[in-house]
Amino acid sequence: MIKQNYTIAENKLVASDTYRLVLAGKGTTDGEFVHLEIPGFYLRRPLSVCDAEDGKMMLLYKTVGEGTRVLAQQPAGTVISVLEGLGKGFDADACKGKALLVAGGLGAAPLYLLAKKLKAQGKKVTVVLGFNKKEEIVLEQEFKALCDSFALATLDGSAGTKGFVTDALKALQPEYDYFYTCGPMVMMKAVCSLLEGPGEASLEERMGCGAGFCYGCSIQTAGGPRRVCKDGPVFKKEEILW
Repeated sequence: MIKQNYTIAENKLVASDTYRLVLAGKGTTDGEFVHLEIPGFYLRRPLSVCDAEDGKMMLLYKTVGEGTRVLAQQPAGTVISVLEGLGKGFDADACKGKALLVAGGLGAAPLYLLAKKLKAQGKKVTVVLGFNKKEEIVLEQEFKALCDSFALATLDGSAGTKGFVTDALKALQPEYDYFYTCGPMVMMKAVCSLLEGPGEASLEERMGCGAGFCYGCSIQTAGGPRRVCKDGPVFKKEEILW
């Protein structure tokens, strides 16, 4: 865990209630998520790392509470305290050659950085994203430009397959030897039940410290109690007790 200051290079609305936050600092993070300090709030906010290179990191967040609404008001040039290097991320090496990435909503964010790593290893990548409506879609063009196969689902049918992300998976019938998923718990449960073979899921829990000290984000797994922030947020499919 490293604490250092970053400067906001961009804080832009890119979809319905969804912002792209680009932070410039000394280097790029090796962790799965960062913990941001927001002016006027005691507890930091955890955000998944969407991309990181050339001394900048990109994060996506949705304004769902007072803290994120205040964050959305911070202009470029604002200095923000960041705890980085947090969390155990996806295991790109677990995929032998064909990866399937499945996301719901802003679960797409950490999967973009994973997709870049997988492609750098010469692996084929299929991406399936699910959203409630087309106004909420993020990273569609970025994934299309990067990956070998792409599919989209919206609950209201305004873009891609009408229905859940599992409906798009059934229609696509993708080939894969390992899958990765991130998004709402109910979605990931359905994905893990539908997909055969090994895979990983990135879980989301309310966090206090973000570094494993407070045990506020502990969950029960097949291997006993685990901390989502320190032992995760990524867990093997067979570890998760839905």
